[in-house]
Parts: sequence; C-alpha cells; structure tokens
Amino acid sequence: MRNLLNVLGNIIWLVFGGLLAGLAWWLVGVLAYASIVGIPWGRACFVLGRFHFWPFGREAIRRDDLYGRADIGTGRAGTVGNVIWFVVAGWWLAVLHILSALACFITIIGIPFAFQHVKFAGIAVAPIGKTVVLSEIARGIRTRSLVSHS
Repeated sequence: MRNLLNVLGNIIWLVFGGLLAGLAWWLVGVLAYASIVGIPWGRACFVLGRFHFWPFGREAIRRDDLYGRADIGTGRAGTVGNVIWFVVAGWWLAVLHILSALACFITIIGIPFAFQHVKFAGIAVAPIGKTVVLSEIARGIRTRSLVSHS
C-alpha cells in the first residue's frame, strides 16, 4: 500500500511542478559543468533534480554513509563546497522550500507535499556529498549507524 501511495504522490508531484523543477535543476547543473569550476555544484544540481522528479519514498543521505568510505565530496573539499553553496544559494533555497511547505500545510491535501518540501530544504542547505536513495535503504543505514555507535 505504501508503494502505491508513493507512486500516486510522485505522479501528482511530477504533474504539478516536479517535472519542471527537476528539469530546471538539470539545466543549472549543465551550466555549472560548462563553467568547469562549478562541476562539484553541478553534480549536486543533478542529484537535486533527480530528487525533484520522484521524491516520495526517497531520502537524501551522505554518500560515505551509503558506501562506507569517504570521497572528495564528503571530506574537507565537500565541506568547503557546501559552505560556498550555502552562502550563494543554499539558504534562500531552503527558505523557499520552507515557505512552500507552510503553504502546502494550509490545506489537508497538501500536507504530504509539505513534507517533501521540508526534505528539499534539508538537502538544499548542503547538497555536496549527498545522494538520494529509497527510504528503506536510508532507514537501514540509520539503523546500522545507531547499532555501530552504541
């Protein structure tokens, strides 16, 4: 039943703005790649775009949590990239998603979409070093992390 609701939510999301938002993120990603120095941010734009296409049943997690090893985006360079991202774009993207979430919360039918905007706000703050996975995978990684830290 949950999978059916995720598919239905994703189709509604896609029709009412998700497709346009995802394509816009991919366009920004192409422009970032074209600049060469923007490649790390371009990769983040492609991750955000893919997330905007199909957000229900998916979550953003750190790549090193998923793969069990650090890479350039999850280390110091990724932190610097996320600070630059936050100053240039991240804070206002997060604010826009929070405002969109509040607008969606006003209606009963918009509440599931509000939760998606809250997820987008979280990744919009610092997307470098993150990837999008199925929610079940993210829950398994969180559980594994909790067990290994106790």
